[in-house]
Amino acid sequence: MENAFDKEKVVDCMFDPITSSILAELEDGEKECSFLAQQALISENDVLDRLSYLIEHEFVFKNSDGNKYLLSANSEKLNNVVENSENFDATISGLEKMDSYLN
Repeated sequence: MENAFDKEKVVDCMFDPITSSILAELEDGEKECSFLAQQALISENDVLDRLSYLIEHEFVFKNSDGNKYLLSANSEKLNNVVENSENFDATISGLEKMDSYLN
């Protein structure tokens, strides 16, 4: 049985400017957490904290390879949340929030 998740919280995570840049890096496939941290100019712990809700509900997969974490996106599941018509308003709200941060 799939874990229930708060769709609005997922959208908020996805459209946070830093988290969205991390997710964009994952579009090309699995990446090391350290690489993502360097790209986002934050610590590895911050990367994992920002993605924790998405990891918990399997929108992002976290695997361990010795002393390093490898992260990959569940693109199909992420796309389904955004494309779902009942989430359209939440998506627009998320975009407006991101735009307000950028301005």
